[in-house]
Amino acid sequence: MSLLFLKLKNTSSLRMKKIQVGFLLSYDYEKLKYAIPPVYREADTIFIAMDHKNRTWSGEKFEVEPDFFNWLKEFDVDNKIVIYKDDFYDSSLLAIENDNRERHMLSLKMGIGNWLIQIDSDEYVLDFKKFVSDLRKYDSYLDNPKENNIQIAMYSLNLYKYVDNGILFVKTPTKAVVATNYPNYKVARVTRERIVYTQNLLLHESIARDEEELIFKLDNWGHNIEIQDKEAFLYKWRTTNKSNYKERENFFYIEPEKWKHLEFCEGNSIEEIRKNINLEGIMPSKFFIAKKNFGQYFKHLFK
Repeated sequence: MSLLFLKLKNTSSLRMKKIQVGFLLSYDYEKLKYAIPPVYREADTIFIAMDHKNRTWSGEKFEVEPDFFNWLKEFDVDNKIVIYKDDFYDSSLLAIENDNRERHMLSLKMGIGNWLIQIDSDEYVLDFKKFVSDLRKYDSYLDNPKENNIQIAMYSLNLYKYVDNGILFVKTPTKAVVATNYPNYKVARVTRERIVYTQNLLLHESIARDEEELIFKLDNWGHNIEIQDKEAFLYKWRTTNKSNYKERENFFYIEPEKWKHLEFCEGNSIEEIRKNINLEGIMPSKFFIAKKNFGQYFKHLFK
């Protein structure tokens, strides 16, 4: 009887340790056509969360063309994609609080006991198979996630602006926490628990979009009240181009110095940029990541 119990327990544990990927559908939903394919094969289930009244975190309405759902149905050959509709807008909350709330609700839907991965619609993972392989090294943390909360990070290569025959991107990648075993989010996807860094990269289209769409994003995303001088930021964004980007610095929308310098890559689409971008000197080294993980381990050892 005890052997049978252990066998059933182990089988149940294996069933729970899935690769669950979640996306948030909003005004830039068309970008999901580029964000979903890189993760599709390795994911067990893909959840797409959308507000039941098509509202942003600031309460603005948006429309979704029926063709998008037709594409989704045709693309989902393995029946992995689940549309999760719910009331994700609370008028008493700030945009960033609605952001946290939706991500928490989505992760509960994906199921604690699995790897809870959230990727934004404008983020394109370069090698999801490798990321899953790195993630699986920490499967033991799924056994008692509430008591052993960790976060798993990639690095984000932030795309700044499309210019003639290419893209301007931020030279130094930034941390991108995308996975956790327990979703006690404090700011967007961040739980402020121990971070495990991995040598993986995603392209973040971020503010690389046309001006009208960019302004709508600045007014409706979770960071909408953090931008100190939107007009100054937009002026620099409008006037930065392929000819003058090397003469300028400090491009981030909140603390400008966080995006110090830009680089250029040829390509007029995400597919071309993925092929053309030179990752030499961009991808953090294994030694650098080992140092980061060593520091994180001791930082959270006695918490």
